[in-house]
Amino acid sequence: MMKPQNHQTPQDFWEDLYKRSSADTKGNPSAALARFAVDRHPGTALDLGCARGDDAVWLAKRGWKVIAVDISETVLSYARTNANSQQVGDRIELQRHDLAVSFPENRYDLVSAMFLQAPFDFPRERVLKHAALCLNSGGLFIAATHGSRPSWSWDKSTAPFPNPHQCLKTLGLNMSGWKEIFVGNEDRIATGPEGQKGTVTDTIVCLERR
Repeated sequence: MMKPQNHQTPQDFWEDLYKRSSADTKGNPSAALARFAVDRHPGTALDLGCARGDDAVWLAKRGWKVIAVDISETVLSYARTNANSQQVGDRIELQRHDLAVSFPENRYDLVSAMFLQAPFDFPRERVLKHAALCLNSGGLFIAATHGSRPSWSWDKSTAPFPNPHQCLKTLGLNMSGWKEIFVGNEDRIATGPEGQKGTVTDTIVCLERR
């Protein structure tokens, strides 16, 4: 990911990032989503920060109706092409939102937020709590964040990453209304922008609403 310039708005930053990148998709869902949502009964899903749409496509192929959200019109066009090429465009509603300002209000059976992070001020915890509270009873919340820095990252900070239960606590949820499915770290092999391979850690919070 690039480092933002001082003059850029959030939308400008993400538009610039995606215009510099390929529309090609990896064709695979996020590991955390695939692990925890694979056996869920399909309903209505919210994909926050959908990027090129691989997670939304994966869900739609399994019978979900998906509202997929991103801030960048460019990457939403990539996601639209991806969905149509996989014959699931009719099951995915793409919406542009700056989630710091607007939100796709609805009731959901699944909320997925895979690496909804930004290299500038962004009210992530507020957005995730709002999304979680949009879940129906029995709905699943899955959030994954970076728990390590790959060798190819521009961010050379040595600051520690929050642990999984710290991430859960920042959401400010009343846990009497939630069942912990998984709150922990998972390692996986990732591929960098120039084909680099390396082990990275994902910090995952997966909850079911009671």
